[in-house]
Amino acid sequence: MKIQKLVEIKVSGLGRKIEKARKKDSRSLKIICQLASISETQWRRIEAEENKALPLETLRKIEKALGVSFEIDVDN
Repeated sequence: MKIQKLVEIKVSGLGRKIEKARKKDSRSLKIICQLASISETQWRRIEAEENKALPLETLRKIEKALGVSFEIDVDN
């Protein structure tokens, strides 16, 4: 049996931080999205902060694709 813990953390400006990191990267959005297993439409929605929430797993894929860490502590 599993116990599930849901944690919500408000991170102001996360979309802008993701966009800034992407723009520093020399690769195309298409390539970065492929690495993160995210559609370009989904990526744009994340950068524009149009989503109500961003799964931690998706954030970690974005960080890995961009080679960055947004240093979000979800353990507290």
